[in-house]
Formats: sequence, structure tokens, C-alpha cells
Amino acid sequence: MTINEHLTTFAGLPIVSVDDERSPADPAAVAWRIDLEEFDAETSEFEAALEKVLERAGPGGPAALVVGEWGSSYETGFPAELLIRDASRFSGLRALFIGEMTYEQCEISWINQGNLTPVLEAFPRLERLWVRGAQGLALEPGRHAALRELVLQSGGLPTPVIRSVSACDLPALEHLELWLGVANYGGDARADDLATILGGRTLPALRHLGLCNAEIADEVAAAVAAAPVVARLDRLDLSLGTLGDAGAEALLTGQPLTHLTALDLHHHFMTAEMAQRVVDELPGVAVDISDQQKEERWGRYTVCAE
Repeated sequence: MTINEHLTTFAGLPIVSVDDERSPADPAAVAWRIDLEEFDAETSEFEAALEKVLERAGPGGPAALVVGEWGSSYETGFPAELLIRDASRFSGLRALFIGEMTYEQCEISWINQGNLTPVLEAFPRLERLWVRGAQGLALEPGRHAALRELVLQSGGLPTPVIRSVSACDLPALEHLELWLGVANYGGDARADDLATILGGRTLPALRHLGLCNAEIADEVAAAVAAAPVVARLDRLDLSLGTLGDAGAEALLTGQPLTHLTALDLHHHFMTAEMAQRVVDELPGVAVDISDQQKEERWGRYTVCAE
């Protein structure tokens, strides 16, 4: 299963392509999208697209920028240096999505990224950072005082990236979403690698935790069931993975979850009886048990892998 549609909104703003000749009523009230048509486009074309965004978005640049294909993303990481070079002209940037591509453009496990640290350092007022693809993805432990939302979507998130996220000082982070993926595509983490995040001490503002698209969903659920951070969450997201009855049982017999406003378990392998039990035992919680899957003879599967 794959990502087959583009987002239409990002950071609460409608997305408008920089190549759309229609002008929005307020250029500062949209998220501007760059998406090069040719998968092997030259770097100069991406450079020109950034310049066009600046021309159309007005002083300070866009509030939100969505980057799709930048040219040869299947073998070349996001050209962050071009964005960083013009950081002063993108002074209004508060939300950034790097790699918003469908599978027809590039399979999620093929998308090359790079070291995100220079981007965070260049944009100290950035509040949202979403990244799709984890090939070559890196992050150095550091502090970012403004970041409120971090989403890393992958078919396999390498353990070093998870450990780096755990080691970062992110005092304002409210929303953390990690797509753990599968071992065959680099998702080699185990529940123990999430211990610092689940401990919660390094993320004092966290209210939404997503540990999604996980091949080890039952193992993650068992760890979450005893995790200190859960007591102060509003939303818990264990969707898109291989959660089955064992993981659901761990959640129900662990610490109380009735304080949550939402528990997202969609795309799961629970039996109908267990799924209904989760709903019944968590009155007042919006539990999403949609998209029940049937385990095949070769096993369970996550929503995104390749």
C-alpha cells in the first residue's frame, strides 16, 4: 500500500502550486507548493522555483512551504543549502514539508533526504517540520525553541534518527509523529529505542504522540502501556501498522487511557471482538478502529513500506 494523493492543506492553510497562474486573495494565507514535473530536473530548476515562491508570496516569503519532487529525489537528497542560503528572504516561514510526493513520483523508501540539522538551525522560528522519506536522513541532537510539530514519515525509520530525536531539546514540541516502518526498508528500531521519548522528560509540552506504520506495533503498544508520557497526552496514534489482539490487550491492561480525547488504531489486525472491547472500555475516548485487515499467510503488513 502506498501514498497516492497529495495533501490539499498544510499547517491549516490551503496548498497552492507556485505554477498555478491563479492568484490567491491573500498570498500569505496559503501554503505554497514546489513540485518539479521532471523527476530528473536540474538543480537550477529547483532554484528558480524557490525564487518564484518568493516573488509570489510577498515580503518575508511564504508562511508555509510544501516541497514535492526537487529532481532526482530517488538518488539525491533535498537541496537544503538552496533554501538555507535564502533564509533571510524566507523570514516568515513557519511550516515546512520536505518530500510531499506520491508513489508515482517516488516510493517513500526511495526518497533521499539528508541532514535536517542545518535547516532547523537556519530557521529558528520554524514551528512545523514534516519530512517524507528516510533514505540518508540524519538529525544531530540540538535545541530548537520554537518547533511545535515534528512528523517523520517513512517506510523504515533508522534507529539513529529516533535516538537523535530523543536527544534533542524541543521544549515547545506538542506533536511528534514517527512512522517506524519495517526492517526490510531500514526500520530497525525496537521498543527500547523509544524509551527516552516514552519517558517524556525531554518533551515537556508533548500532547500528541504518533508511533505509526510500525511492523512492531504490538511491541510498541506494550511499551506505551507503561510509558510515563502517556499520562499527559491528549491524543495517541498507533495507526497504519500491524497492531493485533496482543497489543490491544496490553493497552487495556496497562495504565488508564480514559483521559485521552482520541486513540487512533486504524489499519489494524485486531479481531472484531477485541476492537469492540477497546471501544467499550474507553468510554468518552474517540477510538478509531476502522480499516480492519486480515492477516495473510505471509503475515501482517504496514500501510507504507517500499
